[in-house]
Amino acid sequence: MNDKIVPRINTNLRTHTVIVPESINQASGIIINGQKIRSILFSTDVAIIANCNADAVIAVYPFTPTLQVTNAIIDVSQKPVFAGVGGGTTSGARVREIALDAELHGAIGVVLNAPTKTDFVKALSDYIDIPIVLSIISIHENLEERMLESGANIINVSGGRNTAQIIKELRRIDKTFPIIATGGPNNETIEAVIEAGANAITYTPPSNGEIFRHIMEEYRKRCKMTDLD
Repeated sequence: MNDKIVPRINTNLRTHTVIVPESINQASGIIINGQKIRSILFSTDVAIIANCNADAVIAVYPFTPTLQVTNAIIDVSQKPVFAGVGGGTTSGARVREIALDAELHGAIGVVLNAPTKTDFVKALSDYIDIPIVLSIISIHENLEERMLESGANIINVSGGRNTAQIIKELRRIDKTFPIIATGGPNNETIEAVIEAGANAITYTPPSNGEIFRHIMEEYRKRCKMTDLD
């Protein structure tokens, strides 16, 4: 038989696990220290992080990075964590020390924001051992410098509707450099960035509130049926 049957087991208390889109499995993946990563959950919600089937977690957030947040996410995650360490508003020695602490606490990689200066990325690459993920958000950046001269190990493309276009430009520069990309809202956009050359895809899950709303609706239906009985 050419088709392999994959058995699936879902236990009663894990029925609300956040499942990443199947289309992400089309990506080649990135192997980091022996671990292949295709799907990456974009979240800092520890409850969702602990209940998802993604290969890894990317934990970046719009506040100054702190050790307690980074460590809490790493502690609760059952999957490898790419930890956001700043590089925009937060810079310099503070970012360096947060990055080192993330490494020592078990992060699989650190993520630097788009404004991070190339020289700082180079210096950080000599300071920590885990991969540096450098974010690119615009096609107007010096893509060759950011990709090949910064010392980053992985590029993270988050360019909104221009994400696929940015990836194509990066692939003209280097066909094999590891690229993570935002997958967008549906299978069509996920497939587009994979086709453009992304190796791994970040997926933004529904919020805790959205998941809870569906559960509560189901509870209300059950209550209504009980009342009718």
